[in-house]
Amino acid sequence: MSGMGIPRVVIVGRPNVGKSTLFNALVGQRVAIEDPMAGVTRDRVSFVLDHDNHSVELIDTGGIGQFDEAALAAEIEEQITAALDLADIVMFVIDAKQGVLPQDKGVAARLRGLSVPVVLVANKVEATKDAAGVGEAHGLGFGDPWAVSAKERIGLHDLRSHLFELAGPDALRPLGPDVPIRLGIVGRMNVGKSTLVNALVEEERVIVSDIPGTTRDAVDVPFMLGARRFTAIDTAGMRKARTISDSVEFYGQSRAERAIRRADVVLIMLDATRDIGRLDKQIAGQVADASVPSILVVNKWDLARDRSDPLAYETYLRSHITGLPFAPIAFMSAKESAGLVEMLNLASELHDQAGRRVSTGEINRVLRSAYQRRRPRPMQGRIGKIYYASQVATYPPTIVVFVNSPDAFEDSWRRFLLHEIQDALPFPEIPVRLRFIARGEGHAPGGGHRGRDPKGRRPKGRGPGGGPVRGDDLPIGEG
Repeated sequence: MSGMGIPRVVIVGRPNVGKSTLFNALVGQRVAIEDPMAGVTRDRVSFVLDHDNHSVELIDTGGIGQFDEAALAAEIEEQITAALDLADIVMFVIDAKQGVLPQDKGVAARLRGLSVPVVLVANKVEATKDAAGVGEAHGLGFGDPWAVSAKERIGLHDLRSHLFELAGPDALRPLGPDVPIRLGIVGRMNVGKSTLVNALVEEERVIVSDIPGTTRDAVDVPFMLGARRFTAIDTAGMRKARTISDSVEFYGQSRAERAIRRADVVLIMLDATRDIGRLDKQIAGQVADASVPSILVVNKWDLARDRSDPLAYETYLRSHITGLPFAPIAFMSAKESAGLVEMLNLASELHDQAGRRVSTGEINRVLRSAYQRRRPRPMQGRIGKIYYASQVATYPPTIVVFVNSPDAFEDSWRRFLLHEIQDALPFPEIPVRLRFIARGEGHAPGGGHRGRDPKGRRPKGRGPGGGPVRGDDLPIGEG
């Protein structure tokens, strides 16, 4: 099992069979870099995949047998070998459209010596004519292949369920204090990111060991503060797009952006001795788009003599970085290790907020109050009605709102509702995802329709979600 205590699922295959696309499709967001050019994925990329209180670590790898322009074949091979050594399940991907090629047979020969399950996946099956390679895949010796299309999201639900079935009870591991909090450290160049990592290493109350990171331009640094475990994800400084001179810098930039996605809390580092610039705003915008809890870390505060008033600086900062109004601000000096412990305690608090669950009744009380205080404006002659809402996920908190029509709610009213939820529920400093779904389109966590027969009809006398009809099933504000 992995160092995180959960099963590792490693994706392997020759170049350009769609491994990174499959990785992104399974995790539901763009984490790995997708590019038709062979050799883009040079490093291991990982993401913790959750399903019904079970978790596995999904790991993408570079193409086996590939050679890229930077002569990194040995390094890619080393990453693949390391991933396979730690794998609990291997997902072997081929391109069904091209069929089984000699390189696929070479990969298969390498995998036959493993003592862990190998799941054969025939990717790119978008139509019947694409399935030629599915039959050929039987000859590779790993049983019936799973025919999927990562690009079109076909067959992924069953594949994901099969992976969790193979993982078994080892995957039943709710997130708790023994799992490290991943801190993504981002910011423009020379803002003090590496100094902060060094401060984490040198802090006398911090126990730390250096472990090479999963990317060439980043290092994961595990450490502890008291009983709390962290992993600092150090990244290369982000630059303006026009200053990125080659593909190496481009992918370095992409990896920094990817670090935002795989972090539990992002530390957006700012230089107190410099004005907030366009790149600072851009980085903050990327963090906001990723819906990751974040802290605006004002570094070099000891050098900002002309900005010695924290309240005045906070007003200045909020007026320039407007997309994260709920993100707390931490003043510190990485060089002097000043404010370090307070910042880590704040990161722990944000992570705890992101893991909280709120009852459906409490959420609906907030929605009813918000709806009565401010009604949605009619949209194309329709008035938006809310039936009920429920929290369906944590990290980040995700709330599904069942309505008569999602199109009947303008963006400004959605922002108003989000603000009300953050004010009233225990999520004041973290992003909350709101999903508006027409009643009848909701799915149970396992993917099946709840409370409906195979033809989509609700059983007699049953309310949304299959429960008895109650006043809460009427439109909020009208029941």
